Amino acid sequence: MTGDTHSARPTRRAWITGAAAAAGCFSLGFHVPFAPARGETLGAAPAAPEVNAWVVVRPDETVVIRIARSEMGQGTLTGLAQLVAEELGCDWSRVTTEYPTPGQNLARKRVWGDFSTGGSRGMRDSHEYVRKGGAAARTMLVAAAAKGWGVPPAACQVERGVITHAASGRSTTFGAVAAEAAKLEPPGDVVLKDPRDWTIAGKPLKRLDTLAKLDGSQIYGLDLTLPGMLNAAIRDCPVTGGTVKSFDAAAVSGLPGVKRVLQVGDSAVAVVADTFWRAKTALDALPITWDEGPNAAVSSASIAATLREGLDAPDAFVGNKAGDVEGALKGAAKVVEAVYGVPFQNHATMEPMNATAVWTPERCEVWTPTQNGEAALAATADAAGLPATRCEVYKIHLGGGFGRRGATHDWVRQVVLIAREMPGTPIKLIWTREEDMTHGRYHPVTQCRLRAALDADGNLTGLHMRISGQSILASIAPQRMVNGRDPVTFQGLNPSGPEAAIGYTIPNLLIDHAMRNPHIIPGFWRGVNLNPNAIYLECFLDELAHAAGQDPLDFRLKLMGAHPKHRAVLEAVADRIGWRTQPPEGVQRGLCQTMGFGSYVAGAAEVSVSESGALKIHRIVAATDPGHAVNPQQIDAQIAGSFVYGLSAALYGACTVKDGRIEQTNFDTYPVMRMDAMPAVEAIIMPSGGFWGGVGEPTIAVAAPAVLNAVFAATGKRVRQLPLRDTDLRRA
Repeated sequence: MTGDTHSARPTRRAWITGAAAAAGCFSLGFHVPFAPARGETLGAAPAAPEVNAWVVVRPDETVVIRIARSEMGQGTLTGLAQLVAEELGCDWSRVTTEYPTPGQNLARKRVWGDFSTGGSRGMRDSHEYVRKGGAAARTMLVAAAAKGWGVPPAACQVERGVITHAASGRSTTFGAVAAEAAKLEPPGDVVLKDPRDWTIAGKPLKRLDTLAKLDGSQIYGLDLTLPGMLNAAIRDCPVTGGTVKSFDAAAVSGLPGVKRVLQVGDSAVAVVADTFWRAKTALDALPITWDEGPNAAVSSASIAATLREGLDAPDAFVGNKAGDVEGALKGAAKVVEAVYGVPFQNHATMEPMNATAVWTPERCEVWTPTQNGEAALAATADAAGLPATRCEVYKIHLGGGFGRRGATHDWVRQVVLIAREMPGTPIKLIWTREEDMTHGRYHPVTQCRLRAALDADGNLTGLHMRISGQSILASIAPQRMVNGRDPVTFQGLNPSGPEAAIGYTIPNLLIDHAMRNPHIIPGFWRGVNLNPNAIYLECFLDELAHAAGQDPLDFRLKLMGAHPKHRAVLEAVADRIGWRTQPPEGVQRGLCQTMGFGSYVAGAAEVSVSESGALKIHRIVAATDPGHAVNPQQIDAQIAGSFVYGLSAALYGACTVKDGRIEQTNFDTYPVMRMDAMPAVEAIIMPSGGFWGGVGEPTIAVAAPAVLNAVFAATGKRVRQLPLRDTDLRRA
């Protein structure tokens, strides 16, 4: 191996100054998130008084709102800023945002709460405390102005960042009193506005991050540059559970730009060079011998056999149970049975995993796109061998996350381990697309057998759903298991509750899970288990309606008397799609509904299938009731985007296993939805109030079953195994 040929560690201020000089766009679109203890930012205005943890008001009246959740295209940054700004009463045109760091959150006793961004929880889990942060800041600003005037705060009004005392005709601005407000004791309690009185929240305002993305000034992890930085490429054993047996560092150590060749953990080898291309080129030429272990014998066929065995296993974890299913099946006039299945699926983020790290014996700092800054900080500290108080993570906008950058931070561990071998030198690790897709955290593979009892009048009297397949929690978060059971498995099928409850009353019901965990590591893939569960239940209900000789909408409505919110969204899409009317020539329709992530959603699709079996999806209508709509424009965009994701999975998305490894390593073998295949999307946003649901993931789940049910109407063929592209849709 070559020796280290790097300069001594520059000071942090030198990195920042040098980075700004080397990449002038930093000053436009990116700055290292604030750190009051050290007070250094890049491209930011001079230090301004912090009114409270959520709000900084600069002398020029710019209002900086701190957002703990991550922005990865879903609009969370803007939506949360709207909630704070609404309670603050500031001028929206003067709002900007910044990320606090997890290190500062730790130092300040988690004043910003949870940094995790996933499960469509950005709004629904933080709306109350961020609104209180804005309201508290407003109270302090008004109190400061009132104190200066010698009047009661209750006699003052706030509008667009201006505080007015009408009786005396005096007024001032937030910026003028912010320094005095910052000295005041925060209020113990505040009263939040009634959503009916919102003027900023609840409105379709333009996103705060759009301009930086349009003009190219937005910095992502791949763009980050620090003075003296070296680049690393890495290759992990392609078979999960395998290890490095040997590698010949001497074969590439003399190549141009190569600085180090080193093993990372038990299973990976990295090359560090002056440019990423040189690091990658050397890694491609590096002879590596793997010990792939027993998992190298696993294939898609062997995994499928294991799952089929689970369908008949005598023992399973129960997720929902009512009545006597076996009795209902035995006494049925007709029993209908079907087996459905979904494959592994990749997150396939456009920006592959990456991070930049600097390690010294005293401190470790990491810059990375992450859905959970606190989890990234924990991974950093563990890999660095340092306490979390001597580490920091600077969060950067994500070029896609979808769950991959949330629970697991394997790439962060890797970059820190590499940086430890080269103290004081900034190291940027970038995964290639092939590395990213070979070492994902995949949507779990499952199969589901459904058996239903129909009486002589075609009524559904009993249903048994047996899910066989992976548990996400057992693999990556076992501490969240409940008596060995994975509650995530039953999303959309729960008996009740605000998270993901079934929308039908079936007198005899059993939904259970035979856990079967292959070595391919699962993860929280956008929409998680709600997606296959909606396919299983909603497509099978369609089968039952046809078996009973009933209209699929009417069949569902009979089961929904006790579920008015489920029913409302289903009827909304049925009305919009024109369910009771004749469709255009050659076009057929399908519909479905579900509940997930706190929201009620439904979908309806129009499709046609040519004589050659070519599928055309013409139109999809989606309805969602998220309780409250913070930004209707963003919800509309999220629905359209969710259908891109859901249809990509339904039509094309499948990861197969051969010799223990994932076979699909790039977009040539793992295609996604293209613009010419995308249907017209119509969104019905119908917030009923009284609860807070999510919007990023729920409507993904209705994309596939709406289309699959329409495909049956068009062809008479049931597609029970995804992806749909593997089914010949030509009419028999």
